[in-house]
Amino acid sequence: MFRPKLPAMPQPTGQVTPPAVVVEPTTITPGTPTPPPASAAPVPVSTRPTVQLTPGTALALVGGGTAVVLVVGTVLVSMLLAVAVTAASVAVCAVVLGSLLASDAKRR
Repeated sequence: MFRPKLPAMPQPTGQVTPPAVVVEPTTITPGTPTPPPASAAPVPVSTRPTVQLTPGTALALVGGGTAVVLVVGTVLVSMLLAVAVTAASVAVCAVVLGSLLASDAKRR
């Protein structure tokens, strides 16, 4: 009753033939390397401004990062605290309701 029923493996019908594709090795002949093409025009100089980190900007970046971490941490901790307070209030409600139902059952 509790033994699994395994399906029977079907046997091939007819003649089984191997695939007709035959892979033959080929020889590799080394070629002569071509030299890289010489650049005819000089590389244009970028006109974008470069970003330079001075001690003041580095300090501002560190301060901004720290502020972001503190704000995100505060939000996450407050959400966790809200969940904990909600769970505690639901537990208190369950105890009170259980007590009321138990005392009501004793009266009858």
